[in-house]
Amino acid sequence: MGFEIDFLPVGDGERGGDAICLRYGNINGQRNEYVVIVIDGGTKEVGKAIVSHIQRYYRTNQVDLVISTHPDADHCSGLIEVLEGLIVKILWMHKPWDHGEEIKSLFQSGKITDTSLRENLKKALEDSYSLYNLAIQKEITVHEPFSDETGQHPNLFILGPSKEFYESLLPHFRETPEPKQKIPVLQKAFEVALEAAKDGVSWIAEKWNIETLVDPEPYLTSFENNSSVVLLLKVDAKTFLFTADAGVEALEEAYNKAVALGIDLKQSHFAQIPHHGSRRNVGPSILDRIIGPKLNEEKKIKTAFVSVPKKGDPKHPSRKVTNAFKRRGAGVVVTKGRSILHHSPDSPQRENWSTVEVLPFYNEVEE
Repeated sequence: MGFEIDFLPVGDGERGGDAICLRYGNINGQRNEYVVIVIDGGTKEVGKAIVSHIQRYYRTNQVDLVISTHPDADHCSGLIEVLEGLIVKILWMHKPWDHGEEIKSLFQSGKITDTSLRENLKKALEDSYSLYNLAIQKEITVHEPFSDETGQHPNLFILGPSKEFYESLLPHFRETPEPKQKIPVLQKAFEVALEAAKDGVSWIAEKWNIETLVDPEPYLTSFENNSSVVLLLKVDAKTFLFTADAGVEALEEAYNKAVALGIDLKQSHFAQIPHHGSRRNVGPSILDRIIGPKLNEEKKIKTAFVSVPKKGDPKHPSRKVTNAFKRRGAGVVVTKGRSILHHSPDSPQRENWSTVEVLPFYNEVEE
């Protein structure tokens, strides 16, 4: 089977998002011979670009599956345009407002009700709830993607989150009441990052055999990000890992699920670098398990894509992170204002598209 995986650019300034569309099967054949999937849609403007991209390059108005990995606006708001502009069969998305009964005991106040939680979450996650409502209006099948369910997509494995892990995160979503179990590390991380931003960027030397990236403290990424759907696509003998904005905790869950399924993530041919290359989302330990061990010398044995805004340097992507992927055999390619394509040799030629270079190994990284 052939495949095409497109990462579209999101963000002109320092803030970005994810917008991915792909297809696999007999991509040179008739429409019923290949599958089209959209994973996240960036902003509304990017959503319109996805519609045009699929119509032009995939030669169709029909999408088999749309996946909203988590409720942040920079990932899900563009999907509204996709649902409006194309014929969508199935939408995978979480519905946090439907989990009130299961999680209401996890809050400090004993007066929390399913109804009040539902309304809080609908208000806080307005873009996600609008996407859900549109799908219902258009009679699109909506399915919650959890790793511990049966009957998943034949070529697409949901590695995370499990329903239990997802519901453990919900009490910490924005605009929810005060949870019984507080996790203060997250706030501390934001304060440290804010101070660092005020002071500007300092640079330190790094060598191939000296890795300065460290395992982050627990929950340095937001709980919404850690609820991201982590996916593995299998096309014949090749596998492709999609991580959205998952943090270490979510990636560890995904790794454990892959092991249970007998899948070695280190053998993946392609991986998405999570959360636009933030060093708060990955560390050496989890990368050793999902990407591979460090190599003695530079060698490209797989490809890694990362969605970054035009002015994201040096935070998105972190040079420490891209160096860490390169040490493990991944050639890193960034969007940075342009669409990038990973494809099989039999994919159709695209006019005015050219080969992109992988990022270099950096001898100086942010401190």
